[in-house]
Amino acid sequence: MPYRVCFVCTGNICRSPMAESVFRTRVAEAGLDGLVEVDSAGTDGWHEGDGADPRTVSVLEANGYRSGHAARRFRSDWFSRLDLVIALDAGHLTALRRLAPNPADAEKVRLLRSYDLAAGADLDVPDPYYGGMDGFEECLEMVEAASPGLLAAVREQVEGLAA
Repeated sequence: MPYRVCFVCTGNICRSPMAESVFRTRVAEAGLDGLVEVDSAGTDGWHEGDGADPRTVSVLEANGYRSGHAARRFRSDWFSRLDLVIALDAGHLTALRRLAPNPADAEKVRLLRSYDLAAGADLDVPDPYYGGMDGFEECLEMVEAASPGLLAAVREQVEGLAA
């Protein structure tokens, strides 16, 4: 059974699809395809069925990532099939932990930037939606910076399952 990771932001059109795309690429590069499944969702359903924001797509493609995506809303019954739920900011962390059906599921929720040792105290990935392209580029930089630490943690779990 694969190890399942879901990235979550508000509308699932900017930050979480970007994190999904970057992390899926890192998983493939690490040879963990088939062992790790990666997807994303939003805490709210405003954009369900929509593709990623065109600025997200542009930044991803300019940096060599694939960007196929359709927004969806995170549901509490998903916790039972997920191993790790990655929140993009503290508001998402709080909302997801409240949505968790039990304490064990709430413990599955982590902030993305907690995997970036250089992140400091501010672990939020700012929402780029209302800004310009520089916000989307900054978002990608933060996602990429946290990806090695997240990949190491996931690899440790996957190897522990295989043992």
